[in-house]
Amino acid sequence: MSSDHDAKTERGKAKIYLYNRLFPPVIAMLEEASELIGMQVYTDKGLFLGNVNNLIIDLDNARIDGLFIHDTNPMLVDGSKAVSVPYRWIQAIGDVVLLKYFPKRVGPRRK
Repeated sequence: MSSDHDAKTERGKAKIYLYNRLFPPVIAMLEEASELIGMQVYTDKGLFLGNVNNLIIDLDNARIDGLFIHDTNPMLVDGSKAVSVPYRWIQAIGDVVLLKYFPKRVGPRRK
């Protein structure tokens, strides 16, 4: 492994190594993005949705595509299942994540 190795992330069992010399915007984005983990998420109506558990990251374009929310509010999500929220639904990020859109209720997909 080269001494340029600055960060690594796991995707399944395969490890992806990122090199600061080659991908500085990606490294900076991953460091900032990791601060979202554990943040509380609220709907545009002020209802608590859940906590950020993981991120959907587009490494090629160095951007966050979405958030995985766990421990969800059973009034909003059937069975308090984890949900994925597209990044375009986010209105603001500060001490909490505030969504500009979330469906009234999320349930299982119909076949």
